Amino acid sequence: MISREPEADVSVEQLSLSRRLRQPRTIISLVLPLILIVLFVRSLPGFRLDELPDKILGANFAVLLLALGVFYLGFPLRGLRWAILVRRSGYPLAVRDASEIIFLSWLVNCLVPAKLGDVYRAYLLKINSPVSLSRTFGTVFIERVLDLFAIVTLGLAAGFVSFRSGLPGEVQIVFAAGIVFVVVLAIGLLTLRNFGRRIIVRLPVPARFVEFYDRFEEGVFASLGLRAVPGLVLITGLIWATEATRLYLVVEALGLPDVHLGISGAFFIALAASLLTAIPITPAGLGFVEGAVVGLLTLVYGVPQTEALAITVVDRTISVLTVIVLGTIAYSISGKRRGTGLRYPSAAA
Repeated sequence: MISREPEADVSVEQLSLSRRLRQPRTIISLVLPLILIVLFVRSLPGFRLDELPDKILGANFAVLLLALGVFYLGFPLRGLRWAILVRRSGYPLAVRDASEIIFLSWLVNCLVPAKLGDVYRAYLLKINSPVSLSRTFGTVFIERVLDLFAIVTLGLAAGFVSFRSGLPGEVQIVFAAGIVFVVVLAIGLLTLRNFGRRIIVRLPVPARFVEFYDRFEEGVFASLGLRAVPGLVLITGLIWATEATRLYLVVEALGLPDVHLGISGAFFIALAASLLTAIPITPAGLGFVEGAVVGLLTLVYGVPQTEALAITVVDRTISVLTVIVLGTIAYSISGKRRGTGLRYPSAAA
């Protein structure tokens, strides 16, 4: 058990979702990508708008429901992983509570730019427990590290399987960038672990910032021990398998005769596109992800443009629109946004 640590308060007003949605920056970040998507679609030379509704409406509804179920299976897996990290840092967080908080944070990420959902997640845990914001940021940071390692590693493996006959030049560039990224990330973690505090204390920063860094570093490395790594890696792999399987099932549900993606291709595209959701300019990578998925499907896998857009629309409906709809319902009834929703710590053990 950890004691509550003094830390600067983050007000409800600062993280109010309704207030954020009324801000001009948020409105622009939602509207502008939609305009760009429309312009992008209109510029596609082989796109047939009149065929798009029939391709989408002709999908196998049962398989789409299966894709939806596989996608939402990822939330308890994410909750389990985060609960393990938080428990190792000293607070016995329940998996159900962790899953609910993560789901609410996804709603925020789907509506507001700048990846505010991660901040909102830390805030919800702070107001419902003695865990500080900085310590929680440490656990979220480790999650992001695990995700990035998994995305690059699984993406590279899927790419090699998918392109056994020869790697296209564009894919070779992606592979090279992925390898460089993993190396840089590993060096960064080692530097943070061995020299982070020494660097911070030599910088002209306030003592309060040093305290924040100490709690952040404790959240990072206390939550990630050697014993925990195999289990966390396995859970992370399963999480990203749900993302790829969702896309694969969407393709199967649409039953497009000109599309032969396969599970390895679904892994490659889903993982490559997920990197773009990290761009904090638009909510959920709106505009960037859609363009990337259509581009990869058409340029790398030879999928006709109308079929590629149909796949993208259905897939993003599941991964974004349903989160907005169901997340809004969860947000309206959840006690966690008011600081009254967590179970007692003993129930989380």
